Amino acid sequence: MILNLRDLEVEDVDGRFGMQSLTRACGASLTGTSVYELAAGAKHWPYHFEVIDEEWLFVIVGEVVLRTADGEQVLRAGDVACFPAATAHGVRNDSDAVARFAMLSARPRLGGDAVVYPDSGKFVIRAAGGFSHRGFLGEQVDYWEGEA
Repeated sequence: MILNLRDLEVEDVDGRFGMQSLTRACGASLTGTSVYELAAGAKHWPYHFEVIDEEWLFVIVGEVVLRTADGEQVLRAGDVACFPAATAHGVRNDSDAVARFAMLSARPRLGGDAVVYPDSGKFVIRAAGGFSHRGFLGEQVDYWEGEA
């Protein structure tokens, strides 16, 4: 299957941005890729990091502001950024034009993943078989605490 990243139709995500999964469209099983479209002033997913997955960002059209632990910088069409596991990142569009970018990632092994949101202190854990839990990071405990 051949798709054009500039012309691909995106679907609305909660009125926040447009997205289209190439993973599903192409039947991929080892990598995940989605194309995102941000209107002027829009934000992508909240600032976060994947616990085990590496992600890549490819700017296709326009420009976006990339936030990392090192600060913020503007990325323009043709720019690429890599986020190894546990590297926090966030993307927003401060320009007055639509921006489009793709995110590529390793598919979670065995159907699970974990994501941490440093600004809010939230996390989500998903596992094969449908297990999913979103909550807030809390106090650390000893390995055996609460065990019989």
